[in-house]
Amino acid sequence: MNKPDALPDGDPAPRKKLPRTVVVLGLVSFFNDFASDIVIPLIPILLATVLAAGPLALGFIEGVAEAVASLLKLWSGRHSDVMSGRRKGLAVAGYTLSNIARPLLGLAGSWPAMLVLRSIDRVGKGLRSAPRDALVADATPPAMRGYAFGFHRALDNGGAVAGSLVAAAALGWSGLSLTEVILWSAVPGFAAVLLLGIGVKEEKAAAIPAPVVLPPLRWSVLSLPMRRYLLVLMLFTFARASETFILLLGHQLGVGVVELLLLWSALNLSKAATSTWGGQLADAWGRGALILIGWTSFSISFLLLGTVIDNVGLWAVSIFYGLCTGMSEGAERAIISDYADPRERGTAFGWYHLMVGIAAIPAGLLFGSIWQFQSAGMAFLFAGGLSAFAALLLRMWAWPVRKLAATDQE
Repeated sequence: MNKPDALPDGDPAPRKKLPRTVVVLGLVSFFNDFASDIVIPLIPILLATVLAAGPLALGFIEGVAEAVASLLKLWSGRHSDVMSGRRKGLAVAGYTLSNIARPLLGLAGSWPAMLVLRSIDRVGKGLRSAPRDALVADATPPAMRGYAFGFHRALDNGGAVAGSLVAAAALGWSGLSLTEVILWSAVPGFAAVLLLGIGVKEEKAAAIPAPVVLPPLRWSVLSLPMRRYLLVLMLFTFARASETFILLLGHQLGVGVVELLLLWSALNLSKAATSTWGGQLADAWGRGALILIGWTSFSISFLLLGTVIDNVGLWAVSIFYGLCTGMSEGAERAIISDYADPRERGTAFGWYHLMVGIAAIPAGLLFGSIWQFQSAGMAFLFAGGLSAFAALLLRMWAWPVRKLAATDQE
């Protein structure tokens, strides 16, 4: 893969209208996360109450699920490149599979059954994520990619806000059980699938000659800056425990189910509020600056979570975490499209998700083990310290110093 001739320089990116494909894919993510976040914040509550399982089980379930997804993302991204950029079919298949498996989590009678269903849900994520991210990059001019990915993350987080609010309202006022609320998540989920099927057209596919001959799928083929970034990202991911542990901490502090859902909504609303702005700043200031902000704030947030003793502190730290983390989400993905040749974007995003997945199982197990055998505070302090070290390595060893060419021929 080619090195990026450029990451954005200090000049503000021109303000332009986002491509229709980016907007539609953002709406697809909104409805999918609407469905997902009716369910996901209830998982630690189900484990701790109905299924009588602890933080170690939560760490194992989330770690295995994310690893399964990430291992598939390299294949799906590469396959979408081999198919001359025809990425939509994989995305549709992935969203469909997730929205079949996810509502069934409400029927799980044990944590191993939850592990199986959660893993199937993540198989769907593995099929769709790299091709979808490549579709966003394909449709967007280079100078706007931070904006595009920030916008996409904003709608993704906005869906999480809607889902958790609907779940809170349903549990608080409708009289529905946890199982019934989870089953109803199928409705917005299949709205996402329908919108993707109807609303996204692969206009670029016909313009790319076939067959496509790609470099070997080897680590050594990646550019040195990309390899360094991915290695540091993997270390950071080892510290980045699932956000569902924040809800488990709240449950341990005695916070009620409805309030936990409202907390989850507030956290995602905070991320949504800064995602688009953060993406625009990444286009203007450079990707590295925004990633460094996000990783440093993650470290501070988890160090603070290690000292939280009541729900007021939990709310304050969670909102701070969401505001700062949202700023860097677009930059983390936009930098991958900077490093990748246009014909290899799916593969590049596959490598990105694979490196995240390699760390997922040990990260979840380690965090859950420290929590179960030491304390929640020790687990959060460990993650905060390790993420601070990853942020330092990013700045000192893997900083994206090269600049995006003024002209990117696509």
